[in-house]
Amino acid sequence: MEKQSSEKDFWKDAKKAGKVMKKLDDFQNELKTWQEMENELENIKTGLEMLELEKDKALEKELEVRLKKFEKDFKKYELKTFLSGKYDRADAILAIHSGAGGVDAQDWTEMLLRMYLKYLESKNFQAKIIDQSFGGEAGIKNVVLDIKGDYAYGFLKSESGVHRLVRISPFDTEHLRHTSFALVEVLPEIGKDEEIKINQDDLKIDTFRSSGPGGQSVNTTDSAVRITHLPTGIVAACQTERSQMQNKENAMKLLRAKVFQRTEEEKAKEKKKIRGEYTSAEWGRQIRSYVLHPYKLVKDHRTGKETNEVEKVLEGEIDYFIESYLKDTKD
Repeated sequence: MEKQSSEKDFWKDAKKAGKVMKKLDDFQNELKTWQEMENELENIKTGLEMLELEKDKALEKELEVRLKKFEKDFKKYELKTFLSGKYDRADAILAIHSGAGGVDAQDWTEMLLRMYLKYLESKNFQAKIIDQSFGGEAGIKNVVLDIKGDYAYGFLKSESGVHRLVRISPFDTEHLRHTSFALVEVLPEIGKDEEIKINQDDLKIDTFRSSGPGGQSVNTTDSAVRITHLPTGIVAACQTERSQMQNKENAMKLLRAKVFQRTEEEKAKEKKKIRGEYTSAEWGRQIRSYVLHPYKLVKDHRTGKETNEVEKVLEGEIDYFIESYLKDTKD
């Protein structure tokens, strides 16, 4: 790639050249990171050899701190070696849909939203809600997040599927145990110049007035946008911005991702490469169960990994499940 970038006609196609330079820069930064870690490991080894010759409490403490940091960094970068898919490095679109369980499922959808926002914050990813539909009594019916960050799709793709919650319902006056379901979809963000081409004549664009919980008006103009892709029937909407133009742009971003997903499914017949087989949010289809009663347990049904620290998981500590999935499913 460096040789290619030094050729005299390299910048003849500026768009193509820009992509190459971005990819080259990513590779160079990644290589630099591994080289720095390799150098640090050699320095630690040298320090340990010195420690064998002469005991030094200060040096021993320093090496202990440096070794712990090295192990933490190594684990972090080792995980990225499992993210080699075409779109693993891309930004992501994450959608959560309430399933079977009525108001409990809508409340569960809101709980999952909070869990993912906490996780994204811990990863320093930027997340923005681009569409949201509130429940009549409580919770959320549907919500869509636009997520920016290196390897955002690669890390989050393991979350695609049905998530099941078992608990004593806070909405049941008899305090009975209820089971609720929510469907999580994760899509890679597809740029305008990617291979997905959408004909404007194939789009039906509707505008409407956005609203919040309980039907309260959020905007007094018809700024919300709903776009329907007529050949496939795919619908994408956005109502969180006050500008109709911004809402349309966000809806198109979501539509491109959905059309891309459909195209990939039909072309490759390998649905799990993008978000897993589409399944209805109901019994027997869950990828992960969260049990709050009569005992506490979170279990991933694909990898068999589990933990009883449910509160920590719901606070966004889901690395354990994501890492296990990436390593278990790596070819």
